[in-house]
Amino acid sequence: MTKEPKKGNPLALLPIGVFLVLFLGTGIATKDFYRMPVLVAFLIAAAVAFLPNRKESMATKLEIFCNGAGENNIILMCIIFLLAGAFSNVAKSMGAVESTVNLSLSILPTNLLVAGLFIIACFISVSMGTSVGTITALTPIGIGIAQKTGMPVALIIGAIIGGGMFGDNLSMISDTTIAAVRTQGCELKDKFKTNFLIVLPAAILTIIILTVIASGYQTTLEGDYAYSIVKVLPYLAVLIGALAGVNVFALLGGGALFAGIIGMMNGSFDFFGFMQAAGEGMMGMEDLAMLSIVIGGTLALIKHNGGIDFLLNSIKSRIKTKKGAEFGIAALVSVVDLCTANNTIAIVMAGPLAKDIAEEFNIAPKRTASLLDIFSSCWQGMIPYGAQILSAAGLAAVSPMELLPFIFYPMLMGLCGLLAIAFEFPKFKEN
Repeated sequence: MTKEPKKGNPLALLPIGVFLVLFLGTGIATKDFYRMPVLVAFLIAAAVAFLPNRKESMATKLEIFCNGAGENNIILMCIIFLLAGAFSNVAKSMGAVESTVNLSLSILPTNLLVAGLFIIACFISVSMGTSVGTITALTPIGIGIAQKTGMPVALIIGAIIGGGMFGDNLSMISDTTIAAVRTQGCELKDKFKTNFLIVLPAAILTIIILTVIASGYQTTLEGDYAYSIVKVLPYLAVLIGALAGVNVFALLGGGALFAGIIGMMNGSFDFFGFMQAAGEGMMGMEDLAMLSIVIGGTLALIKHNGGIDFLLNSIKSRIKTKKGAEFGIAALVSVVDLCTANNTIAIVMAGPLAKDIAEEFNIAPKRTASLLDIFSSCWQGMIPYGAQILSAAGLAAVSPMELLPFIFYPMLMGLCGLLAIAFEFPKFKEN
């Protein structure tokens, strides 16, 4: 006997609407996206999430909120933010950023710097399996390059975010890839092959676009760009460790320690200066960590109150054909990601229903897994309240909305996904 799906409750989605009105609406109306702090907007949305389902006690709702706020992925993400802040500030304090920027300027022509950062971010994210770790590691270098060349910070940071989402979508050790494969019951290699062929054109187009845009800036670089290879070593160690598949916690923690040792050896700071630099870096990420916790709790209430169930069933009821089923799966995971701001959670939530749809319309599991990963990742890289943009914006001290026009790869990834569905690409001979 088939289990009757939950109908859900559209009113449970009200907190998302409240947040969008407060944050995006205020920014558009005032032309200043700093006017409404993101954390305050989400705290108000969190308060709204407590209103539905009045039959439940406040104690029960608070327990649901706290369980969501303390969910494993949320806490792990917060720790990554803290370690990334420590590594970033310690490396900056001992001169690693300046040396790395000067080395880059000495080797690469100006018009290839941005595209080069995108490619480096692609390699790191594929190796580490995390977009946030990649973005937080490379953003300080990107800021330094922007300051030296006069190119917009948003352009360079947008390239780094795009490269981070490339690996988030494709890496064999990415939690999104693992979630997509597990929910659909296919092999990692099969999903990778299908996924890679769909997004490769997006990566190539992104490199071309970034090169052309960077060429439009007539930057005259003057002076002697001196650098110390020793000071560059912390970033090289992080890059090599990422390519070797080192755990992101060990990578960022070890990177901070390595940068600290070099800083103490070259006299940039003493032991307590190292500790202070690490602490200041962590303090700089506290707002982002708190925001992640509030978002996690709010989304737990939205899910408990039936908001996600309403979305899932609304989309499924409109599917009639195989191609429509693929568009439906894409829409399904996209909407859930927009509501949860976490592509892994979006895949886990939408995966079982997507599998039912795929089986009903005879869609290969590897293709369904690819669609889930592609569309959750493309939106995750573009939503201004997602961890990727928030972490980059926090480190670069810019508004999340300033970055959106320059995040080319996630946009093109989504477009390539839609074209793949429309033209039934790629096609494989089934055994």
